[in-house]
Amino acid sequence: MNIESIESTIQKNTADFNQTLPLHIANLTCVRAGKAMPFAREQMSAIDKAPIKAPVAVNFMGLTTDEQADRRHHGGPLKAVHQLPPATYEQINTEFGLKVRIGTLGENLTTKAVNDLPEMTEAMVCIGDVFQYGKDKINGEDSVQLRIVQPRRPCYKINDQIGQFTKVPNIASWVSKQGIAGWYFQVVRDGIIDADLPVYLIARPHPFATLEKLWQLSNSKEKFDAEVIEPWLNIECLEDSWKVVLAKKIKI
Repeated sequence: MNIESIESTIQKNTADFNQTLPLHIANLTCVRAGKAMPFAREQMSAIDKAPIKAPVAVNFMGLTTDEQADRRHHGGPLKAVHQLPPATYEQINTEFGLKVRIGTLGENLTTKAVNDLPEMTEAMVCIGDVFQYGKDKINGEDSVQLRIVQPRRPCYKINDQIGQFTKVPNIASWVSKQGIAGWYFQVVRDGIIDADLPVYLIARPHPFATLEKLWQLSNSKEKFDAEVIEPWLNIECLEDSWKVVLAKKIKI
């Protein structure tokens, strides 16, 4: 896909969010957390997340009741909370003839759009977006504010997780090529989170920087003019490994 096609797609998809902020864009339908348990290949994993039925605290490391077995590749301040659009499951199930349920692939948050706005997907959210989950106070505690800092990179555990139930091809690779793996948040403000809260977009400093476009640039075999890539490299909150990938896409 050339840069003109990418730009036209992004302009179309972001038009619905060109409104005064804060903007109530969704409701939080489910909050999930998991415990590290024995998994495939003699590994531990907390990829299977279960719904939380009570308010939970969130700090700079994520939900206080959530665990990550492999702290080298999961968790930490730049992967504190993971959100995955339900559409990802629809696409996987349609492509491979499966019935993978929401929550299977390790996400903490699931949302549903409101007010005729588009769903929170990679085509709509941007690097640097800050979302508030709930009004200012929840039971006397601050509501959580989260900033998108990077997409999720699918790993082999997605294959093993789905492969527990059926023999499938390399779904992780397919998800990566489609750019539908969801995203990671950095915690901007500690607080309390719970299901059924309203979700507000409160800041969008980089409206050009959709996750869809980031995946397209990263996966492209083409090289691009510096003026296409450099704005991404100037996004302070974009996680460094993605900047390394993008820097290699500049025409020399």
